[in-house]
Amino acid sequence: MTVSIRFTPPPGARAYRLDTARGAFAVVDSPPADGAEPRGVALLVPGFTGSKEDFHLLHGPLAARGYRTVAVDGRGQNESDGPARDETPYAQEELARDVHAQVAALGTPVHLVGHSLGGQISRAAVLRDASPFRSLTLVASGPAHISESQRQRVELLHDALAAMTMEQVWEAILAMGPPEEVGGPAKGLGGLELRRLRWTNHKPAQLLVTGRQLLVEPDRVAELAAVQLPFHVLSGAYDDTWPVPLLDAMADRLGARRTIVPDAEHSPNLDQPRRTADALADFWDTLPG
Repeated sequence: MTVSIRFTPPPGARAYRLDTARGAFAVVDSPPADGAEPRGVALLVPGFTGSKEDFHLLHGPLAARGYRTVAVDGRGQNESDGPARDETPYAQEELARDVHAQVAALGTPVHLVGHSLGGQISRAAVLRDASPFRSLTLVASGPAHISESQRQRVELLHDALAAMTMEQVWEAILAMGPPEEVGGPAKGLGGLELRRLRWTNHKPAQLLVTGRQLLVEPDRVAELAAVQLPFHVLSGAYDDTWPVPLLDAMADRLGARRTIVPDAEHSPNLDQPRRTADALADFWDTLPG
């Protein structure tokens, strides 16, 4: 699996190819800030149509708190390669195995952070084997399948991907309205051209398989609660993908720390990065080791 690094990392971080037993993955790796006492390592897993760039604004604040952060493009996401049409490598269990390979390549236990779809992949990785992880934080990632309104958006995208090229789908997305209102792949850091490049870098098979998974994901909270690991459920104050009361109930079932970030929606890591970073570091600081 080849990796081409084209997106510029934030100050103090470096972008490179992380070679693992399951292939290479594009990462952005930010060390603790100069003078900060090293306190641990976090692996950041992005969501549906997302990428490692969704975590760019977290690296600096977490480095200042002493945390090394490694944000990854999953298989078939943005700058990590994968098959364009073969759907087999994108099954949730395969993506969970990729997470384990990434941690093994880093060579240290990590605080695992998964945003949205990335949270459900991270959950699957923990359920497979929790030993490489120091904690699990689910960011705007719910207990089971997505809400009905988001289901309609994912199904529409699925139909478009089945009939059009990635470039054609991008143009159709932009035709729906201003990018910040349309959201999804049209929203994020950087200019519109950078967001277009990120979208067209994604492999269609990855989007098709993971999109279907979001529609059928079962409730595995009871399984996760049985794992001896510290949990954290973090979200914005409003979320249409998994409503906030649903996330509250999930946190209760997990016995998890619960953080609601004010003035943030489905991507608190982008909407309120400083508050999100502080909430992550405050949680990790309470843990042994």
